[in-house]
Amino acid sequence: MNFLAHAFLSFNEPGILTGNMINDYVKGKKKFDFPAAIQKGMVLHRAIDEFTDQHTVTRQAKQFFKADYRLYAGAFVDVLYDHFLANDTKEFSTEGELNSFCQLTYASLQTDFDLMPQKFQQIFPHMQQHNWLYHYRYKEGIEKSFGGLARRAAYLSESAIAFSIFNEQYDALQICYNEFFPQLKQFAFYTFNELNNH
Repeated sequence: MNFLAHAFLSFNEPGILTGNMINDYVKGKKKFDFPAAIQKGMVLHRAIDEFTDQHTVTRQAKQFFKADYRLYAGAFVDVLYDHFLANDTKEFSTEGELNSFCQLTYASLQTDFDLMPQKFQQIFPHMQQHNWLYHYRYKEGIEKSFGGLARRAAYLSESAIAFSIFNEQYDALQICYNEFFPQLKQFAFYTFNELNNH
């Protein structure tokens, strides 16, 4: 999953949120340098990613991108899941509710700014200034996010084909999200509770 889903699946717990958001920027034993709550967020992040990658529905969604993007198919699916979450009226009944959630997420992360890895410290101001989490709601936001993915990836030279696949297969991908996300949320909440009880 991508940033919005990881934020949402932190269930309003500040330390868990920070760990969940910075996990991809923390390598190996470095995770033990962080407070316990943040470490729990990293464990939750990894559990969410593993559940997502192994899920039958995610494998179906990846097939749309596999021929053109091979190993990167999953990265594009992670981003587009954020789009459908941002538009999911079961989770955010209005645009205002989504935006409030995004602003609360930035404010919570800001309190842990000094603890963040340098790379996340570099991107966080842009995330906040341009309200990335909110803009996943729009296709233009997904196009930009796909472009950022292509720039960062060692073996990707473009993302335009991925964006056209996203548009062409929009309804089929929406069905994948609708089937998958409630199961992920249930799994993440169970894992969250297990972590908080230890």
